[in-house]
Amino acid sequence: MTDVAGRPCWIGLDLGTSGCRAMAIDRAGEPIAIAKAEFLALHANQASQANGGGNQTNSRGRISCATEQDPEHWWQAVIEVLSQLCCDLGRYRPQRLCVDATSATLLLCTLQGKPLTPALMYNDARAVDEAKIVAERAPNDSPAQGPSASLAKLLSLRRQLDPDQPALALHQADWISGRLRGQFGDSDWNNALKLGFDPHRRAYPPWLLALDLKPVELPRCHPPGVNLGPVSVAVATATGLAPTLRIAAGTTDSTAATLAAGARAPGDAVTSLGSTLVLKLVSTRAVTDAASGVYSHRVGDLWLVGGASNSGGAVLRRFFDDTQLSRLSERIDPTWSTGLDYYPLPHRGERFPIANPDLAPRITPRPVDDSLFLAGLFEGIAQIERTGYQRLGALGAPTPRRILSSGGGAQNPVWSAIRSRILGLPVECARQQEAAYGAALLARGDWGAAARPDDNDQLRGRLTR
Repeated sequence: MTDVAGRPCWIGLDLGTSGCRAMAIDRAGEPIAIAKAEFLALHANQASQANGGGNQTNSRGRISCATEQDPEHWWQAVIEVLSQLCCDLGRYRPQRLCVDATSATLLLCTLQGKPLTPALMYNDARAVDEAKIVAERAPNDSPAQGPSASLAKLLSLRRQLDPDQPALALHQADWISGRLRGQFGDSDWNNALKLGFDPHRRAYPPWLLALDLKPVELPRCHPPGVNLGPVSVAVATATGLAPTLRIAAGTTDSTAATLAAGARAPGDAVTSLGSTLVLKLVSTRAVTDAASGVYSHRVGDLWLVGGASNSGGAVLRRFFDDTQLSRLSERIDPTWSTGLDYYPLPHRGERFPIANPDLAPRITPRPVDDSLFLAGLFEGIAQIERTGYQRLGALGAPTPRRILSSGGGAQNPVWSAIRSRILGLPVECARQQEAAYGAALLARGDWGAAARPDDNDQLRGRLTR
């Protein structure tokens, strides 16, 4: 058991698609311990055969991805990670824990938290017919639009229930936070966004409440980072966490990663260069364009405006491995333009900044020199990044004043130099790359999260450290 008289620390718990990671930070914001574990019996790439198998044909004749997981596998990894972390904390005493997880990953469970369905993952897009029902009711710019949004998944999963079985709709972070407390039914502004929650009014909108969702109940929504209550005695005993630890309302993984990168004032932008290209920009106002996947998460009195392109590292992986990327990058002069006009995509279809499901990749002609080809790919992705920020600006977001980078691509200095040239802005590699770090900052109250257990109605403060 953690020494009750120890120095204070705060914990961020990040759940991804294949595992989870926990990080503890001290009062100065320095990481003091980290632990990670993979999910057991992972089936993230296709749905179980009992539920129809992997990809399915929807009513429009298109193939839609079926991706689900067993929530109990998440919980096994969480217990393992927190037990590891507690062993490394020494005399540090955890004050609060905040969970971030994949956006729009949803399950239905009993009021006591027992899963009644598998969890449909963030990219599960089977609920096409249910999305049509949502489209008839929801505003055109609602983030709840679309077959991969939480609300369509709720309607789809509801068909598996007994009509008389009361159930809760919970996201990945909601359910894990509930297991930690032993109490269920709470969510946060960010995770509930694609369920239809309105963070402006801090309430579910009338069009959503008018839907017949019975027997499913919607979760209560709180500001990210607000205190929900103490960890359960059973979890404290199983992991070594202090029984005085409080559990905070969570957030989405992309929001936590943005906070971790150091975005804190309007105009701060964060580009995540992973398999895809994700842009986040701190704004004083919300910006929404459902047609191109642009929506805003609220943190304190500011908004994180985001959009995601299908371009990114997955395209580079089609042609080069890590060794080749490193070797070829050394031969590139980042100050010189190749003149190649690429739009690198891993397959047909784009979400943002161009919303076109039939947009074809443009990666020809291919030069004989592989380093020139790679430079062209780097430039093409950077051009998409620039167009993306221009698109956010056209919708009402501020002009970026600096670009912070996270993800694997942020570690390549040549690519960063090319991006800086094309963007016309300084490009910095974020000091902290872990979403768990951002969740730990929320737990510590860096973005104005209410510190008192009864202060769940207001969240004041700006993104300052």
